[in-house]
Amino acid sequence: MAPSTPRRIETGRLVTFTFEGQPVEGQVGESVAAALTAAGIRNLRDSVVSGAPRGIYCMMGACFDCLVQIDGIPNRLACMTEVREGLEVRRQAGAAEVTL
Repeated sequence: MAPSTPRRIETGRLVTFTFEGQPVEGQVGESVAAALTAAGIRNLRDSVVSGAPRGIYCMMGACFDCLVQIDGIPNRLACMTEVREGLEVRRQAGAAEVTL
């Protein structure tokens, strides 16, 4: 069975945020990961170990494959962050530095 093209079930008010500087629409109450998937964006970062593309996998905060940078803060789970008007989401490149 061929994978289907993701599509959104329209249920709510739309907000606009950016991914890599490009506008993306999401619905109030949905996660950044859900909005990106609906927009056809699946590659959110590269593996620090192998360089392989990583994307959305579990959608419940368990796998950490959807780590992105949101409003300048790295290591944010796209699947656990609700979309808001004006969010700036960027791919996470390499390992994020942790300030202790």
